[in-house]
Amino acid sequence: MDAQGRGRADDIDPADQWVLNPNTGEYELRLPPSPPQSGVPSPRRPPASDAAPPARGRTQAPGRPRPETPGRTVPPSRRRRGAPEEPLPGRRGRRPAKKAAKGKKALLWTGGAMAFVLVAGAGAAYFYIEHLNDNIASVSDDGASTGGFQKDKAINILLIGTDKRTGKGNESYGDSGSVGHADTTILLHVSKDRSNATALSIPRDLIVDVPDCPTTQEDGSQKIIPGTPQARFNTSLGQDGRTPSCTMRTVTELTGVKPDNFMVADFNAVKTLTSAVGGVEVCLGKDIDDPDSHLKLSKGTHTIEGEQALAFVRTRHAVGFGGDLSRIGLQQQFLSALMRKLKSNDTLTSPSKMLDLAEAGTKALTVDSQLDTIGKLKDLGLELGKLDTKNLTFTTTPVIDNPTEKVKSTVVLNESTAPQVFDMIRNDVSFTAVKQQKKKEAAAVAARLKGTKAPASEVRVRILNGGADPGSAQETLSWLQVEEGVTKSENAGNAPAALAKTTLEYAPDQADQARRLADIMGLPGSAMKPGESVENAQGVPAMTLTLGKDFKGAGTSLTAPSKAPEGVDKSTADKVECAE
Repeated sequence: MDAQGRGRADDIDPADQWVLNPNTGEYELRLPPSPPQSGVPSPRRPPASDAAPPARGRTQAPGRPRPETPGRTVPPSRRRRGAPEEPLPGRRGRRPAKKAAKGKKALLWTGGAMAFVLVAGAGAAYFYIEHLNDNIASVSDDGASTGGFQKDKAINILLIGTDKRTGKGNESYGDSGSVGHADTTILLHVSKDRSNATALSIPRDLIVDVPDCPTTQEDGSQKIIPGTPQARFNTSLGQDGRTPSCTMRTVTELTGVKPDNFMVADFNAVKTLTSAVGGVEVCLGKDIDDPDSHLKLSKGTHTIEGEQALAFVRTRHAVGFGGDLSRIGLQQQFLSALMRKLKSNDTLTSPSKMLDLAEAGTKALTVDSQLDTIGKLKDLGLELGKLDTKNLTFTTTPVIDNPTEKVKSTVVLNESTAPQVFDMIRNDVSFTAVKQQKKKEAAAVAARLKGTKAPASEVRVRILNGGADPGSAQETLSWLQVEEGVTKSENAGNAPAALAKTTLEYAPDQADQARRLADIMGLPGSAMKPGESVENAQGVPAMTLTLGKDFKGAGTSLTAPSKAPEGVDKSTADKVECAE
């Protein structure tokens, strides 16, 4: 009979037959003592009725004397026939005493239960994600976007706050019948390397040309909504059935920046998001009592949420000059405070706040069709999460009062500074002093632009059109020869492939010519590409100038500004500022 059968026959727990050997530190099988067996097995006899109950099969620990049974010789411990001298490796140390076995069983049960919890949690997470997806409202971008943000490129998100009064408690604010104009608009630009970002506010009363807007109707058909010249910017949304895609097109016309995505928030978004994070802290430099926005706060710092937060971002008569531009500054202060709260440990380490944020955010926002799932929003959030708030700059489109109005109610672009601001965003130039980026640009400029410059008459260059407007090569040739004295230049036609950026390729011994041409044309150091010369029509080595898609016309500099123009208001999201 094997060990298991012997144990069962004697009502012995098999676990008790494994005993620790102190000499080896391992458990070994110890069977109960057996009487001597004859060479020929005899029939088994039942025990006598008055026989003593069989002894338990516990083996004595090594080194202890075993009690002798009178009249019988106790043989040494035996093993099963054919069994190895030592326990099988798989059994070593696996059979502790009964008490320890209970602990192991409990551990196994706990592990199994934990696995069940994890699987069940994953299922619940899936259904919750589906729930969040159902919360998200989306509308078509109608081809006005780039097709959605990409992880390896700079990101441009258009954030739109409407003045639509839908939602509980909002009908008492202003025009309850508003179709939902673009009341607050911010173009958020995040740099390619995610080291910095610019949030550019666009005043609602800015006079712009709203372009024709192809718009998807509810039945899926397309309708072109005619544009309006010299209209308030806020009419780019809501007016005549315009959707956020029309605001996108208007921003592109205004700034030259094509947004990747848009997000639209109504009054409820401010209330629910601030409540989800437990309020945001704002600072006031004076007492405010504004009956129009229902805001009443004393000087100093306050934590606001819900209705009070909405009143804060809507107030304008009690701050600054009492107009929309003053309110923009207040909104930028509020968004900075919200950004700080969102990135704080108080929020990130609170599961309840994170769930509340997910719920509030997906319910409060309307997004374009490229951002219509929680997965896509999560990917965008991860990209934005790489940003340090100290390098997030809030600024406002430079404007001046409309000179055609006697009673000033609208504004127009400040043509002396606005183009430079737009150019910085297009060229991914930070409004903050990001040291790494500045050092990189300074090194490129120092290496390629500094040094002697050849006379214009000695510059030899072939001009190719590599994506600029038709006729740009000939226009540039005429300008260089007639106005700048670069007479040894020629039109070489179209480039073999289009380029996003204008480039000037030159050989090492042409560096002085390259510096002169870069100076004349306003080329940045990054446009200068050390390489090889080519032969011109006369068989003489010449440089190659390829006009890319960024070319703006002969005589227009391509060098992006390295800092914001003087007088442009800007603030960073990491600093607390008090509203005056």
